[in-house]
Formats: sequence, C-alpha cells, structure tokens
Amino acid sequence: MLRPLLAFIPEGENMINNDEYDVIIVGGGPGGLSAALYAARARLKTLVVEEKRKPGGQCATTSELENYPGIIKDSGPALMEKFTEHARHFGAEFLQGRVLSLAMSPDGLHKRLKLKDGTTLATKSVIIATGTRPRILGIPGEKEFAGRGVSYCATCDADFYTELDVVVVGSGNTAVEESIFLTRYVNSVTMVVIHDEGHLDADRIAREQAFANEKIRFIWNSTVAAITGDELVDGVEIMNVKTGERSRINTNGVFMFVGTVLQTDWLTPIKAQLPLSDSGYIETNPQQETQLPGVFAVGDVCHKFLRQVVTAAGDGAVAAVAASHYLEQEAFWQQHVLNSEFKNMVLFWSPVQPESVELLTQLEQQIAHYEDWRFVPVDSYKNQRLAKRYGITELPTLLCLEHGGEMCRMTKPAFNSIDLVLEELTV
Repeated sequence: MLRPLLAFIPEGENMINNDEYDVIIVGGGPGGLSAALYAARARLKTLVVEEKRKPGGQCATTSELENYPGIIKDSGPALMEKFTEHARHFGAEFLQGRVLSLAMSPDGLHKRLKLKDGTTLATKSVIIATGTRPRILGIPGEKEFAGRGVSYCATCDADFYTELDVVVVGSGNTAVEESIFLTRYVNSVTMVVIHDEGHLDADRIAREQAFANEKIRFIWNSTVAAITGDELVDGVEIMNVKTGERSRINTNGVFMFVGTVLQTDWLTPIKAQLPLSDSGYIETNPQQETQLPGVFAVGDVCHKFLRQVVTAAGDGAVAAVAASHYLEQEAFWQQHVLNSEFKNMVLFWSPVQPESVELLTQLEQQIAHYEDWRFVPVDSYKNQRLAKRYGITELPTLLCLEHGGEMCRMTKPAFNSIDLVLEELTV
C-alpha cells in the first residue's frame, strides 16, 4: 500500500461510483485540450474543468499565431476553438468551474476534486493544465481601472480603443507582438520599456516589425509609476529609472504585458509532495508524470525549456497516453495481483540486463509446476512507478505476494534458491 502523501479522502467515504471519471483535466489551454483529445479518443471517460467561459488559456488572448505547424496564420481564439471542437468530437466533456483542492485515497487510486461552487468530482487520474495568468504589478490605479482602461488582453479589448491612444507596459515578445496588433485599431501605441534605448526582450523579427511601425513610439529606461483617471483612464505617470524624473502621458488605455504568474494556488496543500523547480514550476518525468500516482502536469505549469502552444499540445498528448497506460496497469495490478485468489511471483526485471532475461525465462518455465502460483513479470523501465512503489533498487528482484501482502523478497536470486523458497511457501 502507498504511504500517505497528501490531503486524504475521509475514511469510509466511497470514491468508487458510476460518476468516476477516468481522467479529469484541470485547465483548458492548449495542453489541457490536447490531453482531452487524446484521452477521449482512447475511450477514456474524460472531463475538462475550465474556470473561464471558453477554453483556450493564454493562447485565447493571442491576436496572431504564426508558429503552429500547419497553421500559417490564425488567431489564438480561433485555434483554441478548433482544439475544443476536436476534443468534443471524440466525447470529451467540459465543465466551467474553479478547482479548489485535490484529495486522494490512501492507495492513490482514487482522486477527488472540489470546486468553488461545492461540486465534488471523482476521478482515477488528474492532468494539471492550469497554466499561468497575467502578472499584476500592483501600481496605483491598476486595480481601480481594471476593465475601465486597464487591460491584459489586446485580442479581447483592442476594438474598444479604435482611433484612440494607448500605452503598453512591457518589452517581451507578448508586449511587442500585441503592440503591433493594436496598431490595426488605435491611433498610437506608446511602449514604456525599462531597458536602454533599442533593447527589447523580444525575438529579432518582432523587434524589427515594431521599430518599423510608424504608430509605435518608445519611452526607454522607464516604468509606469501610476495610472490616473476619473471614471476611465486618462493618463499614466512615467518614472525614469535612471534619473528618477517623473512625467505624465495622456492616454485612453493601458495594456499590461509584464509576464505571468503560475496558477497553482489550489495545489498548495500538496506542493510538499510535488517536486518544484526554483521558480515554482512542477517537475515531471518524460511521461509528464509527477511524483503522485496518477497525477500528471502539462504546459506552462511544468519546468521546461520552451513554453509555446506547440510544446503544450505535445505535453498534453504525452500525458493522456501515459494516463491511459497508468489506468491499464493499475487495473491489471488490482485484478491479477492485489485481488487475485492465487499467490503471485512478481519479477522486476529489465530486457537489457542478461541476468534478468535469463531469470525471466527460467521462471516462466518453472512456475507451471506450482498450481497455486501465478507469474507476473514487470519491466521496471516501462513501469518505474510500480518499481518505486515497492522500493525496487536492484534488478532482478523477485517478490512473492499474497493478496497484496509481501511474503518474501529476493534480490538477484539464484534460480535454485527460488525453487526452494516456493516449495516452502507452498506448504
């Protein structure tokens, strides 16, 4: 049995019911939607829980997408709509709601998600795909004028500022690309950049396009110190970070593109059991598995080199297939080992280790002589999770189990000694 890991389902509460999903995906960005597609297509009972009215995550706020294979140019919302419909086509279900917590049964096989509205959802596996949200600087006026001149999404709000003047805060790819997009609608864009003149944190193509755009001007070595207005925004106070000098710019709107924040607050009770990077991102193995059984993570919440729509979609596909394998393995283990009427000889082995292969062959031939025993070989490379559960550190290792309980353990055993042990345990 698994040792306790995190917040547990209250003792006696039945988690096995007809409403239990095979997989619940928390978050409906490109990673979550890709996972939903692959999981549903594998005929898993699949649910996507997304806080916003429409799925899509940060991608749904992107005005133009030019680097998704097969899509020369499209908007983020349009592409995410295609992702969503594709997942629905194979039977994925969608629910709007905010997940507050995750709890697990002591054996890790059953999970429960609690939503803000009081709904409780049961599932056998979870894929974390909650991504990130725009970073809020907390400067005076930012919160007060949110939705009344302060925006974090050019795609959503650009048309409100047709023929007006706006300020963009930020210097990365998102800030530069969204500034270019805004020029389709607005009279002018003023980018407030903290760096020296000519230095933008965007890729070369985006920089060149921004510098060549006559509607975009730059204020260097500066930050926005405050946002002002009455009912609506009417200006910003700019501070030069080198001289401390302050000045005012009249503007009709302020678009903030200063990075993102991980949306993992709901995981706080279990973060001690989820290895995180120094920056707080979730560590996963190549199968997108976390250290918790049946819990996977994809997309921008993961510690990774590149955070793009295409990499998130790849994560989702991997996690869904890995979740499917996890469910198959757990179902087999429950039926044929833990709930078996027979004693089980479980060999943890490796196909690349001659000693393991030789022992596997010998045991497959010998086990037929013992009517009360069944042989269960476990490829430790393909099923590292199971090997870890039983504390397997050397190969080959043989476990003798009865109703899930360990009767004996032999590491790198000689074949003759196995025969003697089996005879003794059979008596």
